[in-house]
Amino acid sequence: MLGVARRALVLLRRDLLRRPITRRHAINLGIAAAGGLGLSHLLTRSRVIGRAIDDPTLVSAMLNADDAIVDGPAGASVRLAVFSDYQCPACRKSFPEMEAAVAKDGDVLVIYQDWPIFGPASEKAAYVAIATAEQGIYSVVHRKLMYDSRPINDVMLRDLVTSAGGDWRRAERYIATHRTAIARRLRQNGEHAVSIGLPGTPGYLAQHYVALGALDRVGFAQLFKQARELA
Repeated sequence: MLGVARRALVLLRRDLLRRPITRRHAINLGIAAAGGLGLSHLLTRSRVIGRAIDDPTLVSAMLNADDAIVDGPAGASVRLAVFSDYQCPACRKSFPEMEAAVAKDGDVLVIYQDWPIFGPASEKAAYVAIATAEQGIYSVVHRKLMYDSRPINDVMLRDLVTSAGGDWRRAERYIATHRTAIARRLRQNGEHAVSIGLPGTPGYLAQHYVALGALDRVGFAQLFKQARELA
């Protein structure tokens, strides 16, 4: 059974790298993400969370990019790349657990890697969130998107940006003038995710350790511990 799943993942990864993400890809990845909810229970009960990535160049490209959207202390001992989608149930389940674990640790830099694989609404939300980074409110908008249960549309997004203290028209203008750059960032995020073996969201890269699925705060604490031990 594991061999079949592994072969399916390899084929899906090849398909993703060759072509843009389509609705079919989103469905396939959504199934994998939903499976992450169950996988999290296994991960948090294991002695080791996830697996190590033995490719320092690849890891550095994700954790040390100059244009990365980040939140936390610049000199943190753990850099955590988070691959997520605003419509992903497992991402939303895991987000408050991650927030609590990061706050308790106090020495983790979160690197946001928007990966909208659940369709057009997810992609639109990602564009808006990235556009608000220019206004310095990305992390606030990201948080609101993770907690808000309303369907994602223009009205909802405008409300979230405004309630975060942002300028909706400014965000719209930014998207209009930087659409190609944002699309390139999202594509790169997807390529990074696939390159470290993530079949869907959520996925986490802490230093050299990658984990898939909705971790709880205990799982995140263990992941941070492993990351420091490997560094």
